Amino acid sequence: MYTIIGKTLAVAVLSTLASLLISFAFVPLMGGQVAGAGLVMTIVCPIVISIPASFAHFYLGAKLRSANTALAAARDELAEAYARLQHQARRDALTGLLNRATFMGELEALSQAGTHGGLLFLDVDHFKSVNDRFGHATGDEALALVGALLSGLAQDGDIVGRLGGEEFAIFLHAASPDRMLDHSQTVREAVEAIDLFSPSGQRIPLGISIGAFHCAPRFNPAEALAASDRNLYRAKSAGRNMVVA
Repeated sequence: MYTIIGKTLAVAVLSTLASLLISFAFVPLMGGQVAGAGLVMTIVCPIVISIPASFAHFYLGAKLRSANTALAAARDELAEAYARLQHQARRDALTGLLNRATFMGELEALSQAGTHGGLLFLDVDHFKSVNDRFGHATGDEALALVGALLSGLAQDGDIVGRLGGEEFAIFLHAASPDRMLDHSQTVREAVEAIDLFSPSGQRIPLGISIGAFHCAPRFNPAEALAASDRNLYRAKSAGRNMVVA
């Protein structure tokens, strides 16, 4: 407000000086004198006109700038909120991995692009017993640790998702069958090495069964996932904590 008042007074002073300058420059040329009532009007008129007009101008200008700033901030907040919602809609809340719908959508897009690679279907072994013995908080921690591990081992172009419960899936972009198997064994060994502890401090061993299937270009995502699921079932039937391709 002080700034607005200061600008208003400055305009009033400048207007008065301009009025005096004009009067003293032109009135004598027309045979008159700047004195008495004429001098008073020369001073008063610009003050009376400029002060309310200038104050309104500067006040409304400040209000408009404030409104534009608030609007810009609201727009930025809305954009951030929209980005968060988009992220949340695509991601599993617990692990941060792609959710099932998004993973299958990405898999379909890779298939349509003619990409080949390895599809892994993973299931944390004996997960129900972890929940039953140590509580769901410990079970959630186990899933979060596994999710972080899978994400950390992924390379550019790979996609990793949580399909539901203790089930995960990985597509290894343009991977050869050898890389698919090597990556599967790396994941299995890394899960075994996870340090998960119960509330009492007891280390909880983890294992993971993996069904792997190598996808040719233009593969059918549903059929490929079903094939890797069958291999996962074979891995679990054969004793768990192993890879079957």
